[in-house]
Amino acid sequence: MPTYTAPDGTTLAYHMTGDGPPLVCLPGGPMQDSVYLGDLGGLTAHRTLIRLDLRGTGGSAVPRDTASYRCDRQVADVEALREELGLQRLDLLAHSAGANLAALYTARHPDRVGRLALIAPSVFAVGLGITAEDRLERARLRRDEPWFAPAYTSLEAITTGRATADDWDAVAPFWFGRWDDEARAFRAAEQRQRNDEAAARYASDGAFDPDGTRSALAAFPSPVLVLAGEYDVAGPVRVMKEYAGLFPSAGLVVQSGAGHVPWLDDRGRFVTAVAAFLDDGGGVSSP
Repeated sequence: MPTYTAPDGTTLAYHMTGDGPPLVCLPGGPMQDSVYLGDLGGLTAHRTLIRLDLRGTGGSAVPRDTASYRCDRQVADVEALREELGLQRLDLLAHSAGANLAALYTARHPDRVGRLALIAPSVFAVGLGITAEDRLERARLRRDEPWFAPAYTSLEAITTGRATADDWDAVAPFWFGRWDDEARAFRAAEQRQRNDEAAARYASDGAFDPDGTRSALAAFPSPVLVLAGEYDVAGPVRVMKEYAGLFPSAGLVVQSGAGHVPWLDDRGRFVTAVAAFLDDGGGVSSP
């Protein structure tokens, strides 16, 4: 496992797997061990995946200053990785909360990003609004699932601010296109992989400047992919369309039957879409 040193002296780890041109991958969580990304459904057949363990996660050290877990302060870690790899420009893939870091890096260093793939991206960095109905409308697509009724009741409680810890557990099936043994194991592993202290600081005060970030992204000229899951209650399709619209050269792909972890739901479809984008910057579809 190779390591490098961040500007503040923290030792950070990354993992390289696969064949082909390098693709730097930023995990979500927030602040989850990058191991959960795995081979991204087999994307390693097309690209060398470089998975960064964010500070305090996976093989990376806990920083002396835990305030440095704040998302904007980790932009320097990504830039130091680019320098470590000797790359003039990065092709960058980010999942979920990792998209916040990718957006801030792209806004700060637009000339150092080639293609940008945002997978089920979180929207905090760009300040887009997701309504309760956005989430519930996606959830109702699953009304024929055997687990739907109690999960939907819990989702209503979450969207109206009445949630308990049990409600957050109950809505887990909505995160996946199939609530099967593989999804259950994936969900259970998440709890062990996340640095909760770091997650609590990730979006703390001062982390994001949505107006400034949107303005910078509006001038970003390189190809962008926003890939959304049809069923994803965390990144509803309406909002993902809005996210894609922030860029001058973005395409939206909506993966049918997928939730928040689309490479787990349909490996072939996910890899086909992402590889096509990375190869030529194309790939736009509708729900």
